[in-house]
Amino acid sequence: MNSPKNAVLPAILLTSLLLIFLNRLVNPVQPAVAATEAVGDLVESRAAAKNTEPAECAFDGIYPGEVAGWCALIEAAAAKYGLDPLLIAADMQVESGGQPEVISHSGAVGLMQVMPRDGIAAGFQCINGPCFSNRPTIEELKDPEFNVDYGARMLAGLQGRHGNMRDALKAYGPADVGYWYADMVLDLYANLSAETIPGENP
Repeated sequence: MNSPKNAVLPAILLTSLLLIFLNRLVNPVQPAVAATEAVGDLVESRAAAKNTEPAECAFDGIYPGEVAGWCALIEAAAAKYGLDPLLIAADMQVESGGQPEVISHSGAVGLMQVMPRDGIAAGFQCINGPCFSNRPTIEELKDPEFNVDYGARMLAGLQGRHGNMRDALKAYGPADVGYWYADMVLDLYANLSAETIPGENP
């Protein structure tokens, strides 16, 4: 025969599980919202605030799903800095998967994963002092419009300095990975670009 002591632990576990179950019935856990839905809500809310409809984009249906909601910001930055919007979309997909507030383990922030001057990045030292002292703050880079504009400007500047996008992306991406990152972005860009040419879709 089991002693009352031995029955207490299973009773506590059973009661806890029952309470968790009842709590979920009353306050169901919301599943994680897909990035594209969250982005779509943000775009719609901004449009409503400005009494306008969400902008239609030149490459609707071609942008990766995770970054499609940012297409208006992508296309504005592309036009401003003379870049292909599909290249910016490919870079954003690789960098953040369309998550505007993501911070990498190295401290890079936002949609285009730009290194800020504060946070973890403040500890990176270069020959002349802190490597990112002239960069925006984490809070500034969490703003999607600011982040996409800043990242696109960096990419355009690096392309001008290096003379080609492969070397620009190598400089933009993580250090010490050679051309791995650049080639990953360019492969995605090539796939997206192929979808804009009639007859080349798989």
